[in-house]
Amino acid sequence: MFPKRQGIIVWLHSLKYGKQLRKFGNIHYISKRLKYAVLYCDMEQVDHVMKKLAALPFVKRVEPSYRPFLRLEFESKGEKEKDSPYPLG
Repeated sequence: MFPKRQGIIVWLHSLKYGKQLRKFGNIHYISKRLKYAVLYCDMEQVDHVMKKLAALPFVKRVEPSYRPFLRLEFESKGEKEKDSPYPLG
């Protein structure tokens, strides 16, 4: 139904070229102080887009976001104590 998306962090030399990043994906955020942009594209195209972005002269560095690969389900503190074989107090 919805395509899987992954973020790409693009470090820039100058923010003047930030609008040119639109053709590579959806721009989510641009930091003026730290000079980076976060854009999203389909997971199948991430490697291809990262290679294209790295070849641009105004790009310092390109990093993928690892959020799709992280487990986002956390245990509460109470659940952890119940499952513990060592009773506390």
